[in-house]
Amino acid sequence: MVVEEERLVSHEIHLKQRPIGMPTESNFELVKVNVSDLKDGEFLVRNIWMSVDPYMRGRMKETKSYIPSFQLGKPLEGGCIGQIIKSKNNQFVLGEYVLGNFGWREYWISNDSNDVMKIDPNMAPIQWYLGILGMTGLTAYVGLLKIGELKGDDDDNNNTIFVSAASGAVGSV
Repeated sequence: MVVEEERLVSHEIHLKQRPIGMPTESNFELVKVNVSDLKDGEFLVRNIWMSVDPYMRGRMKETKSYIPSFQLGKPLEGGCIGQIIKSKNNQFVLGEYVLGNFGWREYWISNDSNDVMKIDPNMAPIQWYLGILGMTGLTAYVGLLKIGELKGDDDDNNNTIFVSAASGAVGSV
């Protein structure tokens, strides 16, 4: 008698309809999706942390912007941290933590073509890679020190800055 392995099911949050005004529960849909079998070179990630950022509200509208709108009937996109729970890729092994744009879903299959970055859970709490150690922190760093050329070591140079987006993720850093 052959016993088949039970299919893994992933829960995903899809954008069902574009919000008018404040988003409500009716704008979203919880969808169950069967997870495919891994092919050579792929690995399976179980999402642990998902980033929810102010810019995502703008992506729910269908307008031209610096980043594409979310697609109706598809999982919302966003930064996630997950742990590899199955792998057929020698570069990404079981138990490692990774950061990527995996979307609002429980499980994600990657082949490393999705700009996946390994993260070290011994350096800092893993969720920090979605904030100060991730895109938010890097954007703040580059904005202040590279573009703004802020220098804190010069006593003759009195540096005063005004951050107009302090209510957003980058401005809060």
